[in-house]
Amino acid sequence: MRQLPEADRDAIRIAQDPQFTRWLDQITATGGCAHPVHLSGSTTTLDGATGEIFRHYDTRTEPGERLLIRCRNRRSTVCAPCSRLHAGDTYHLVRAGLLGGKKVPATVRDRPRLFITLTAPSFGPVHRDGDRCRPRRDRGRCEHGRFLGCGAVHDTTDAAVGQPLCIDCYDYPAHVLWHAHAGKLWDRFVIGVRRQLATAAGLVQSRFADHARLSFARVAEYQKRAAVHVHAVVRLDGPNGPDDEPPAWGTTDRLADSVRASVRRVLVRTHHSPAVGELTLRWGTQLDARPLRTNGGGPDDDAVAAYVAKYVSKGAGETGAGTDYRLANRYDIDAARVSDHVRALMRTCWRLGSLPEFTPLHLRAWTHTLGYRGHILTKSRAYSTTYAALRTDRAEHRGHETVPGTITDAHWRYVGSGHTPGASLIAVGIAEDLTSNRKFARQSATNPEVI
Repeated sequence: MRQLPEADRDAIRIAQDPQFTRWLDQITATGGCAHPVHLSGSTTTLDGATGEIFRHYDTRTEPGERLLIRCRNRRSTVCAPCSRLHAGDTYHLVRAGLLGGKKVPATVRDRPRLFITLTAPSFGPVHRDGDRCRPRRDRGRCEHGRFLGCGAVHDTTDAAVGQPLCIDCYDYPAHVLWHAHAGKLWDRFVIGVRRQLATAAGLVQSRFADHARLSFARVAEYQKRAAVHVHAVVRLDGPNGPDDEPPAWGTTDRLADSVRASVRRVLVRTHHSPAVGELTLRWGTQLDARPLRTNGGGPDDDAVAAYVAKYVSKGAGETGAGTDYRLANRYDIDAARVSDHVRALMRTCWRLGSLPEFTPLHLRAWTHTLGYRGHILTKSRAYSTTYAALRTDRAEHRGHETVPGTITDAHWRYVGSGHTPGASLIAVGIAEDLTSNRKFARQSATNPEVI
């Protein structure tokens, strides 16, 4: 008789456990998280005046004497259920800054607002999809003997798209160092926009904060050439943020002009290195700055929020521009399932990371993201709500709110993570069921005839 696979045997073992129902409740509460965190401990809620115990919870009554909570990983390749939750939170975070809600006034929808895209500069010609790739009248070759042009028509799924025409001509050090300084470039870009606005309004630049406030939410995305570009919502408020109307001079056109001027002027210079010299890093020449208008004429606010939310769940591994795990040594680079172009970027990261002049950049620690060190999504303080506030609201909605006048005494410790093979099978089924239920609920809400 053929023996069942290990995962199936483990699933049967779990299903026969006397506490299986409670374990199933925990997995359902995590949304079918693929890598739940295991905690052990207790929480006691006391009346602040009398010291009387209002509520007590202890994991000693739980299966395995532990509580499972979400891993909260944003990457869909690591944990699809948690990434969907994170993407949903991102959607509401970005949307609140566009249309109001979540304690943000609805008047923000009438403010000067832009949806902008900033790109990396060129580090060398790469293959492109769409029309003829890189047509040339002559059949010239580079110094390495490779053609300078390409007359092919590449499909969007063609593996050649985004790959250099000549891997030896491509400026890999500049690409990696641009990634490592992208966060500083963004900071200087924002400062530059404020200065441009102040100058256009006839203000002393240091007094800009007394008249207006620039708020933003931005997300980083890897292009097919494995270079990061940035999508951002930029909004102009009064000095106190969302509750304040911007000054009369703060128009959408003036904001757009200031964005374009700042992109052209901002730069970052790297430390001089005997290996690569001193590089001057700038934004690419491709810039898109679209006004967001409530009466039409621009991108839809909900679509912009959904667009930004889509990218926060994508890791470098899913886009093919790196991996979703750190690389410990050169052998990990050789074993990574990436293109030759991305592998060359990783090797450049590793090599530059050994040079003392680039030690502050921690390039070896960020080899898996090709030197990019920033968060996928960042926002200014006054743009809208926070992830923490959204999680708190969700907990209160589920009935976990704090009772006024009580004191909480909690003692918790980490005891493990992940699933056994059988538990993983069951968790995947629960996650799929929850996803189907949510999809059906949305369809029912928009089309009652579905029921």
